[in-house]
Amino acid sequence: MAKYFDVHPQTPQARTIGTVADSLRAGALIAYPTDSCFALGCRLDNHDGLERIRSIRRLDDRHHFTLVCENFAQLGQFVHIDNDVFRAIKAATPGSYTFILPATKEVPRRLQHPKKKTVGVRIPDHTVARALLAELGEPLVSSTLLLPGEEEPMTQGWEIKERLDHVLDAVVDSGDCGTEPTTVIDFSSGEAEVVRHGAGDPSRFE
Repeated sequence: MAKYFDVHPQTPQARTIGTVADSLRAGALIAYPTDSCFALGCRLDNHDGLERIRSIRRLDDRHHFTLVCENFAQLGQFVHIDNDVFRAIKAATPGSYTFILPATKEVPRRLQHPKKKTVGVRIPDHTVARALLAELGEPLVSSTLLLPGEEEPMTQGWEIKERLDHVLDAVVDSGDCGTEPTTVIDFSSGEAEVVRHGAGDPSRFE
């Protein structure tokens, strides 16, 4: 049964955020809010959590997981990024974008695209997500909480708790999330390619 945490959207309670971070360190899989929509998240070394995300969303091994990072210092540990690409990404973050970039050796192979050796990264513009990442001190491996066969992600924390109670360890709720996933920009070739139009304005990359 998933624990339910009601968190203030502007001033997240430090004790609650600490409790969620501790549960992640202990191997939890959580649903949490971002600036685009709710996401599923676990730690990098959580093999079971990763397989549970795959199972919940019925994903194959070509799916790009996203490392949700607190800041650029953290992001830079996990992807190779040159100066031009850095400037382009810096201008758009934090925000509702996911960037696909070549992975460093810090990224476990199971999280990389099997052929391209890339991974998705993002820095969300969401107070609760940023507070959780700061407390955890490392990225969350994440995927949009979009269930198989459904066109839009769930937007209500209580509904997520109700429907996924048996497969999640915790639900972090800070009010309504959006229904539009991030805009995805592939920089793996060195040039920007918009591969999914979403919540972030893609025009700066087109």
